[in-house]
Amino acid sequence: MTSMRERMLAGELYLAEDPEILAELDRAAVLMERFNGSRADDPEGRLAALRDLLGEVGEGAWVRPPFHCDYGSRITLGPRAFVNFNAVFLDVAPITVGADTQFGPNVQLLTPTHPVEPEPRRAKWEAAAPITIGDNVWFGGGAIVLAGVTVGDNTVVGAGAVVTRDLPANVVAVGNPARPIRSLA
Repeated sequence: MTSMRERMLAGELYLAEDPEILAELDRAAVLMERFNGSRADDPEGRLAALRDLLGEVGEGAWVRPPFHCDYGSRITLGPRAFVNFNAVFLDVAPITVGADTQFGPNVQLLTPTHPVEPEPRRAKWEAAAPITIGDNVWFGGGAIVLAGVTVGDNTVVGAGAVVTRDLPANVVAVGNPARPIRSLA
């Protein structure tokens, strides 16, 4: 029999109230508090707190607090990635961010999903799908990326855009839902 955690990691429906999952959430909450409370005049300590929270932090990557996530351990930041303040990365499924990608303030990456049918939703079943962000992508402030989306290299996502499906490389995408309006190639 598979555990709820194994179901969650496989992208299947699971119940988040499982004790093993709750323990992971508690661990992340403590590490998030440590990172968000870190001192600006102690960049090494702040970076150490970030490395303890996230799964992988590439060379020269940086996150400005406050930062919020579910588990942290499923987030990979590529080299020189920059995340501005008030970011929300809900990493029930993996979130992979490429090199040199930049996020404006208040950007949200949301991997969780919930059943559309009322009964399983009422019973608290949920699932997730990964988010993959290529290299050298730029997200304007307040952009939102939904579960299962891949954004190609060099793409620019406008402020306030809601990315509901994959975006190719080398485009500017804006709106809700986000649509490419211009090629950068």
